[in-house]
Amino acid sequence: MNAAPADQIRLLDVQALDVRLTQLAHKRNNLPELAELTTLEADLTQLRDLLVAAQTEESDTAREQTKAEQDVDQVRQRAARDQKRLDSGAVTSPKDLESLQRELASLAKRQGALEDIVLEVMERREAAQERATELSGRVEAVQAKADDVTARRDAACAEIDAEAETVTKERELTVADIPADLMKLYGRLRERHGGIGAARLYQRRCEGCRLELDITELNDIRAAAADTVMRCENCSRILVRTPDSGL
Repeated sequence: MNAAPADQIRLLDVQALDVRLTQLAHKRNNLPELAELTTLEADLTQLRDLLVAAQTEESDTAREQTKAEQDVDQVRQRAARDQKRLDSGAVTSPKDLESLQRELASLAKRQGALEDIVLEVMERREAAQERATELSGRVEAVQAKADDVTARRDAACAEIDAEAETVTKERELTVADIPADLMKLYGRLRERHGGIGAARLYQRRCEGCRLELDITELNDIRAAAADTVMRCENCSRILVRTPDSGL
């Protein structure tokens, strides 16, 4: 393949721009904010699950407390009715009096047991409320931190994207004057060799594979016409000659 020396030199400019675009893409995909956000989002998920559990427990114990208080109230009302009967003197039979007194004693015992249950449920509800309040505060704090990291990530991405857009436009202008067949070869080699399709021959060394050319290769390059597109014998990349090639 033949191409004007100037076009081959411009190929090095394209290569430099492509390297920069690769660097920018790598930088964008590996921003420290991304790893930080991943950690924060995992923390938020865990905290929100714990918060939901605490809120569910608080809701469940609230219903349990209401039910227990209703049971106490029912027993209290029944005891009040029996006490009213006893105080009214309407019950005169000794047997009925004894039965009524036993029932009042049983109701008192039952009421005491139910009131203990109410207290125990209230304690569990208060503990759940405290956990929910504490977890809610932690969620808000982590969310605020995540929002800050997100803002920093977005700002960094915007800066990188702006530079990438500038480099892309510069590449388009540079590529416009390079023959299509040369660009096609460059693109194929670049895909095959880790993003580097063209390299400068500098001081008898290929800057693509960093190996020095032997005397036979150098003699072949010296003998080749200026517009001949040379390839490195070691890495197969396009080898671009410059005044610093050491020929």
